Amino acid sequence: MAEDKIPSSILFCCDHNAIRSPMAEGMMKKFYGRAAYVQSAGVKNDMEVDGFAIAVCDEIGVPLAHHRSRSFDEMQDWGDDLGQFDLIVALSPASQRMALEMTRHAHIEVEYWPIMDPSGLAEGRDAKLALYRQVRDQIETRMRERFGLPKDA
Repeated sequence: MAEDKIPSSILFCCDHNAIRSPMAEGMMKKFYGRAAYVQSAGVKNDMEVDGFAIAVCDEIGVPLAHHRSRSFDEMQDWGDDLGQFDLIVALSPASQRMALEMTRHAHIEVEYWPIMDPSGLAEGRDAKLALYRQVRDQIETRMRERFGLPKDA
């Protein structure tokens, strides 16, 4: 594993902290262990973790069922300073804008990974699961490109 490619603290963010960013947080923790402090947040916290996200992550041994969604504002209210993160990975345009706005006076790297929001894009359970798997696999591909092979690879 390329430890030098992994910042010591990473925040993944998306619109609701219900699909993409919890998936990324869980996968990062599973694949890279304690190489980094990892959290996730959303622009808003108005949804629980999506059941399809839980299902497709369970398939690869990443538990999401106990994840509690939170927003950037809640992070700050709970004492998590965005300035503590070495890298913020935005998975949606809105979260990228918010991350850049909230860190404009700090020297924090913000990366944008354009990962589609799968909610509402497919009809029927099988089609939805296929779409969520595609999102999960896109996140995994970006992680491998950015952080190297997972520790168990």
